[in-house]
Amino acid sequence: MMNNVKTAALLAGMAGLVMAIGSFWGQSGLIMAFGFSVVMIGGSYWFSDRLAIASARAKPVGPDELPEFHRVMAELTAAANLPMPGLFVSPDPQPNAFATGRNPHHAAVCVTQGLLQALTWDEIRGVLAHELSHVRNRDILTSSVAAAIASTITFAARMAMWGAIFGGGGSGGRDRNGGGLEQLALIVLGPIAAAVIQMAISRNREFAADASAARLLGTGEPLAQALDKLDLYSHRIPSNVNPAQSQAYIVNPLRGGGMQKLFSTHPPVDERISRLRNGTWV
Repeated sequence: MMNNVKTAALLAGMAGLVMAIGSFWGQSGLIMAFGFSVVMIGGSYWFSDRLAIASARAKPVGPDELPEFHRVMAELTAAANLPMPGLFVSPDPQPNAFATGRNPHHAAVCVTQGLLQALTWDEIRGVLAHELSHVRNRDILTSSVAAAIASTITFAARMAMWGAIFGGGGSGGRDRNGGGLEQLALIVLGPIAAAVIQMAISRNREFAADASAARLLGTGEPLAQALDKLDLYSHRIPSNVNPAQSQAYIVNPLRGGGMQKLFSTHPPVDERISRLRNGTWV
């Protein structure tokens, strides 16, 4: 519940940034920003599954090809009272997994070939419970909205920048001396703030999916063991995942340090494991 409240607050903050930047262009700027946002949200929402599956070069697998995969998912969906998602396998050698789809009736869960080779089926059950929790919590919609709003903020900031350069300003009645610094700050810092908020939303939803998975299984240990292995392999086995799709995976397939940690789409694995083993999810 608290994770949902935090997510709503973060989305509201992003919406506020859109309004603030769009206001430099007056009502027309707000309308353009809103229209751009609607198009972005709609596109990412309706086509997220196709884009993610295609990007991972994943193929659908039937019960004859991977019977255990289908059996475990059938048990989990029955326990969660959810429809069976499409099941896919990516040739990626790095152990990982993701869920996609606009709602529980149009969902897909994809695991990598590396995951099937590196984890036990008890650990895979934990991973699948996590991904199914993303579907049940409609996190694909949340992440699509967050990404679209972040894109809108960047678009609006660029509009304001070019307006200022060419003298149109779009200042909406602000005097040049009083509003110049404020406008410059929003143009420069708005997209950065949007990216930070978007990453915070993603990290928040990962914690929520971990907790939901543990509740579904009645224990956090299988997922904790899986995360421990996945984190280790992610440092050892490189992945060619599209950076735009990396936030969908259960652990970050692309590693980086320094300032990149600020923009990380995933919370620290050690903290996730600690929460699962300390019963924070109860």
